[in-house]
Amino acid sequence: MAAAPATSINDIPDVILLNIFASISDTRTRNSVSLVSRKFLTLERGTRTSLILRGNARDLFMIPTCFRSVTHLDLSLLSPWGHSLLSSSDPLLLAYRLAVAFPLVTYLTVYARSPSSLQILLPKWPRLTRVNLIRWHQRPSLPHLGADFVPLFEHCQFLTSLDLSNFYYWTEDLPPVLQAYPHVSTSLTCLNLLTVSLTDGFKADEIRAITAACTNLTKFLVACMFDPSYLGFIGDDTLLAIAVNCPKLSLLHLVDTSSFGNTRSNPEDEGYSGEDAAVTAAGLIDFFGGLPLLEELVLGVCKNVRDTCVALEALNSRCPKLKVLMLEQFHGICMAIESQLDGIALCSGLKALSINKSADLTDMSLIEIGRGCCKLAKFEVEGCKKITIKGMRTMACLLHKTLVEVKISACKNLDAVASLQALEPVCHRIQTLHIDCIWRVPLQESEDGDVDVDVDDGYSISSKSKRIKYSDEGETCSFFMHNKTWDKLRFLSLWIGVGENLTPLPMAGLEDCPRLEEIRVRVEGDCRGWHKPSQRSFGLSCLVRYPCLSKMQLNCSDTIGFALTAPSGQMDLSLWERFFLNGIGSLNLIELDYWPPQDRDVNQRSLSLPGAGLLAECLALRKLFIHGTAHEHFMMFLLRIPNLRDVQLREDYYPAPENDMSTEMRVGSCSRFEDALNGRHILD
Repeated sequence: MAAAPATSINDIPDVILLNIFASISDTRTRNSVSLVSRKFLTLERGTRTSLILRGNARDLFMIPTCFRSVTHLDLSLLSPWGHSLLSSSDPLLLAYRLAVAFPLVTYLTVYARSPSSLQILLPKWPRLTRVNLIRWHQRPSLPHLGADFVPLFEHCQFLTSLDLSNFYYWTEDLPPVLQAYPHVSTSLTCLNLLTVSLTDGFKADEIRAITAACTNLTKFLVACMFDPSYLGFIGDDTLLAIAVNCPKLSLLHLVDTSSFGNTRSNPEDEGYSGEDAAVTAAGLIDFFGGLPLLEELVLGVCKNVRDTCVALEALNSRCPKLKVLMLEQFHGICMAIESQLDGIALCSGLKALSINKSADLTDMSLIEIGRGCCKLAKFEVEGCKKITIKGMRTMACLLHKTLVEVKISACKNLDAVASLQALEPVCHRIQTLHIDCIWRVPLQESEDGDVDVDVDDGYSISSKSKRIKYSDEGETCSFFMHNKTWDKLRFLSLWIGVGENLTPLPMAGLEDCPRLEEIRVRVEGDCRGWHKPSQRSFGLSCLVRYPCLSKMQLNCSDTIGFALTAPSGQMDLSLWERFFLNGIGSLNLIELDYWPPQDRDVNQRSLSLPGAGLLAECLALRKLFIHGTAHEHFMMFLLRIPNLRDVQLREDYYPAPENDMSTEMRVGSCSRFEDALNGRHILD
């Protein structure tokens, strides 16, 4: 009797295989699966709906033609990055080839340095519904206001979503175009005007005009100005106009432009600004009453909003679907009188809460929030001077079943050790964490593994048991750290001041993070008053203890120094860059985003010779984004990395340098490096 033929995965019907491939979202996984067989390759390419196109716009023959089902196409990373998309080849031919290769595009992301790019590209995809425009260069001289957006509104009659968060323009450009094309404006449901490069934000009359034109918005994000000392400030009347014009809103972000800076709040700040906003509790109650469908609300006011307890109680009753809330400069959000819940603690449906610069937030307030907002999965607190380890730890205990994401920043009484101790009850659940690397206690590890600590500011750590004592106003609490494991921590974000060292981080309580995959380190400070650091390196090598760490964002963009010539006794940025990057080669990184230090006086953020040499030591890298400029011969150092496939220079800061003929940015330099990079034989 003949044996039955063996059954393989190729015997599964194509319909089932198509559903399996469509459920895979990770790009690397899809690419790996496509290498199994020609059948798998065809099925994978046929089910790919999202694609980020890389490469040089001059190489028309390299445009892939097998991704016929792509609906989301990102052209913003085509090189040379930041140049006009259609300037390096025949613009009509490039637009035609893209349209033929990707006929079903409905969501387009593109770097639109000039309106001509949109004028040529957009007619090729008449069914576009979502557009994301990017531009970090200065706005070109245009014949009339809104010329940047006219091609978009002329050719995209089905537009429902417009994202301008990374597109520099003038605020007065947008309202006239929205009013001139009412059919498109009323079809918009998502409008993102949270443009980080704006200095003044949208004025009150502009916001009224925008919301009056876009009456069907469900998502609205806008940069504005709450300072009453300026013309066009946002007050109660504007808030009420938003609610009246757009009652269907489910997501609303109103953020003052002064909060766009990446700089950390001053922990010594009392939390009160110099002036009060023209936003009152009574105005907020009326505002909330007009938005019954609201699910996510961000109010980054940056001016005092006082006595908000009653208004936040109304928020709970008038916006019953609210899940995400972020408040900045709101005071009196929770009175915490006796054991009765009030204020924000009554918003029991919240799953994410962020509190920034609330001057009267206390430990009792945190406890009340933990009791009332019992579904919180994400909690962020920044710039709150009165909270301590006791309140934060008690809140963590109350939320031990739900809390998975925490940020603690610029809180005077919560340095790195205190923050990690406060989160000890939930350390086995936390997946995303941000803390400030403030070492009030000098941590030093001896040769036999003991931890020696100088007693200061009420902390004491002793011996291998790692017994930490904390004293506050005569009371002493002891916590024992029995090598707590952060089992589920996958993303770690750190802030550290310039001149400080990262080495004490593991000893502060993050020794065992077996699943940590990604880390972001932001270094901030002015180097111009510093002499040479006492340590040889910043301390990145201490991260080698995390076995799964493969992605890093090292952001030194807020580190300011001398780009060219430093005074006697001080270091220029190239030596600081050597200090920051020393030891990065010991990490097994696959992806790295790096923001070099900058000299703001000359608008220069450039990779130095020591920086290029140290980055070349990261032998496992496959993807490297340098958010700045670099000389061509420095970039050639990176060819030493054997499997490096994706490298890009991105000047994604405003204003992006305009001098495209320098050796750091010219098209020829980028093209020669790309040719050398792509000409190598890479095994995978």
